[in-house]
Amino acid sequence: MKTFLKHIIGWSAAVLLPLSMQAQESPKEEDFYKIATIPVPEGIVMEVGGVTTLPNGDIAVSTRRGDVWVIKNPYMSNGAYPSFTKFASGLHEILGLVYKDGSLYCAQRGELTKLTDKNGDGKADSYETVYAWPLSGHYHEYSFGPKIAPDGSFFVTGNVAFGDEEWWRGESRVPWRGWTMRITPDGKMEPWATGMRSPCGIGIIDGEFFYDDNQGDWMGSGGIWHVAKGDFTGHPAGLRWAKQTQVNELTDKPVKVTTEQLYAKVDPRFVRQNGRAVKPENNREGKEAPLFTYKKDFPQLKTPAVWLPHGVLGISNSEIITDETVGKFGPFAGQVFVGDQGQSKIMRVFLEKVNGEYQGAAFDFRSGFQSGVLRMSWGKDGSLFVGETNRGWGSAGDANQGLQRLIWNGKMPFEMKAVRAMPDGFEVEFTMPVDKASAEDIASYQVKSFTYKYYPVYGSPTINEERCTVKGVKVSEDGMKVRVVVDNLREYYVHELLLEGVRTRENSWSLVHPTAYYTLNAIPAGEKLNMAEVSKKNSAAAATTPATSKTPAKSTKTGTQPATKKEVKPATAAVPTTEEIMPLLRKHTCLACHSAEKKVVGPSYADVAKRKYSNEKIVDLIYNPKPENWPGYATPMAPMPQVPKADALKIAAWINSLGKTNSDKPNP
Repeated sequence: MKTFLKHIIGWSAAVLLPLSMQAQESPKEEDFYKIATIPVPEGIVMEVGGVTTLPNGDIAVSTRRGDVWVIKNPYMSNGAYPSFTKFASGLHEILGLVYKDGSLYCAQRGELTKLTDKNGDGKADSYETVYAWPLSGHYHEYSFGPKIAPDGSFFVTGNVAFGDEEWWRGESRVPWRGWTMRITPDGKMEPWATGMRSPCGIGIIDGEFFYDDNQGDWMGSGGIWHVAKGDFTGHPAGLRWAKQTQVNELTDKPVKVTTEQLYAKVDPRFVRQNGRAVKPENNREGKEAPLFTYKKDFPQLKTPAVWLPHGVLGISNSEIITDETVGKFGPFAGQVFVGDQGQSKIMRVFLEKVNGEYQGAAFDFRSGFQSGVLRMSWGKDGSLFVGETNRGWGSAGDANQGLQRLIWNGKMPFEMKAVRAMPDGFEVEFTMPVDKASAEDIASYQVKSFTYKYYPVYGSPTINEERCTVKGVKVSEDGMKVRVVVDNLREYYVHELLLEGVRTRENSWSLVHPTAYYTLNAIPAGEKLNMAEVSKKNSAAAATTPATSKTPAKSTKTGTQPATKKEVKPATAAVPTTEEIMPLLRKHTCLACHSAEKKVVGPSYADVAKRKYSNEKIVDLIYNPKPENWPGYATPMAPMPQVPKADALKIAAWINSLGKTNSDKPNP
């Protein structure tokens, strides 16, 4: 159907577009970026933990099973299949791989290892330990990296373990779990920073170290942090080693925060009842403060440069990689791409520095990969190699592992190329000129802001949500930029910008991804727009007309008998259809982890319906999930108390409608 109705007022009211803007259906992300699968020979299990591109264009891949493969002709030039050569084997869960000066370097569970082919036969004959760190043997002590710093040193990060009795609480059993380590080529280690929980994605951006973390205990949502030496990024487990002042000659006690100091300000909620530890849960009425409020107490505390809202922009963030293709991958040169293992997709981030702080906007980019996206590397032709795995972690997609390639077809997508902070709002830059009529209509824009709790609970709902009134817009002469004047800007909050009404000038396309999430760590100084220069046109206000109610006049005729009152039966709320419920599932990010019929990160709705829960019980489980009821799923569901009860009841009714013909007995 070529005509359409777009919801652009308060996420609910509708504005009918002019006929001239109903020309064609707007293209989607897959119309610009193709996913190609690299064929893997039978018998090779490609559970990818690391990918790097060699100087000759070959691809080196490390696997979680401890092998390193070199792949020739991964581009399948002239229709020829790629060839695989085993370069190294017998290593321990390799979760990162880089090339430097003729050797490959990888992070095993317990060491940074240098692999060298000294006799030129295509196989490593030298396995050299650059630096080894302790292990307790806990399954969750993954090690990630390395990434090469501008001075030639290596950055490596360490996952935390979990408690035995307190299985939900991240802990650092041995040095340097929950830390970033800087390691010199000659094997000296410098503890760089701590506060990491699950720092799977690390990268060098503009010569500086960044990492991303996943939602979990003390981590309200995923995000990307810029990390300088001595920073503390929020998770307390690694602080137990902050007092250790001497590891080697490089160490000068970089992190000054102590566990005792943090717990004096933020309750760790060590609670015991009847001799057993009690797992901290989200209190819907709780007034826990956001992370940024503790910066005054701990100057070394670093908040995210960019939050990646959980369930929207991933659930297990992974590789960080900067576009170095100089336009071969589309109009995003110099921007950052972030993988996500759980949702099997890639996001895009525009970074800028304001008042000395990194901040910026995050966007969705490309979904649909066959398994969890863990590692990425640029090919010599500007395509993006994507290494995938999901064993033990769970992800969208039908495959357990694989290697794919993302290729731009040269066509220009209509996207927000960048969002920049302004003293009075934001400047949005587009990849194509916008239609002036739609872009000057403030009904085309919706803005709200929110943040997360900082507490020991696994994940956080969005809190302190407020609307930000759009007061006016100004479109540049060339149609490539729009200044959006916004009221109620808040520092350290995520500002969600929804631009559903903006269209392209030539073909009336809507944006491929109409939503940006801008983390506003600092409001820039400078002049605000003169409000006499901006458009305040609002088609929504003009289209809103109060309904006229007609009440029948009372009869004054003497002797008129009242009409016989018909018996009214209690109304039964209609079960929403799938078409009606999908907008709610998208709005509340439910589709990030669930689908109607298929297991994704969480169980399918059909499987939930088999449990024969009441609607009210499903609502309670939305607010207070019970991961122990679903032991076959690796990623626990976070509480979702922000879902309005009316919406939650509709979702519950729809879920239960999927099991109407199911004869399974109730599961109490």
